[in-house]
Amino acid sequence: MATAESCTGGLIAAACTELAGSSAWFDRGFVTYSNQAKTDLLGVDADLIATHGAVSEPVARAMAEGAVQRAGVQIAVAVTGIAGPTGGTPDKPVGTVWLAWAGQGLHTRAVRVCFDGDRARIRAQTCEAALSGLIQALS
Repeated sequence: MATAESCTGGLIAAACTELAGSSAWFDRGFVTYSNQAKTDLLGVDADLIATHGAVSEPVARAMAEGAVQRAGVQIAVAVTGIAGPTGGTPDKPVGTVWLAWAGQGLHTRAVRVCFDGDRARIRAQTCEAALSGLIQALS
């Protein structure tokens, strides 16, 4: 598996590699905090980001699909969001996160969530939701 992370900055990959034996199933993590990194590392179309914003369903889907393609893995999870305390807007308040799961032979799935709390809590909740969704996708 692979991760494509923006707002979590590698927390999901770190959680995966905390487990002994994870080298048998974890390949890599992409930390694509900037829009340019999303384009360079994952192949997310810059026009997609410009049209929908980095925190959007189309970008989360493209990140997950790009991670599967670029890493050649069976499954990937992607997250993009606003962890705060600044950066929120009326349409996308602090705590807004898009998560997506993609994989070989899987239909890409994306969900929008709005988490409460400070930056650390939003990032932790995002990590938990990403891993929970990954387990569901594999079931």
